[in-house]
Amino acid sequence: MDFSQFNSAEQAHMSKIIEKKQMQDFMKLYSGLVERCFNNCVNDFTSKVLTGKESTCVSHCSDKFLKHSERVGARFAEHNAAQMQGGQP
Repeated sequence: MDFSQFNSAEQAHMSKIIEKKQMQDFMKLYSGLVERCFNNCVNDFTSKVLTGKESTCVSHCSDKFLKHSERVGARFAEHNAAQMQGGQP
């Protein structure tokens, strides 16, 4: 984003707003991951620790989610770069 039309105080304020929004988005994403993997994987509440099956499930769930997020981010970057060059994907 180009904030060159703003003075330094306004630029700093906008940067803080963006950082806050990014942190909120990250926390929402993280909370969604935790909730999804917990709901899909944890079934036995008779123990304080995860079973081997639950632990493996959580690991696979989080790995899959992170790989998906990485792939979506890469595709978004490609799309954004194409738009910046004036081309349509």
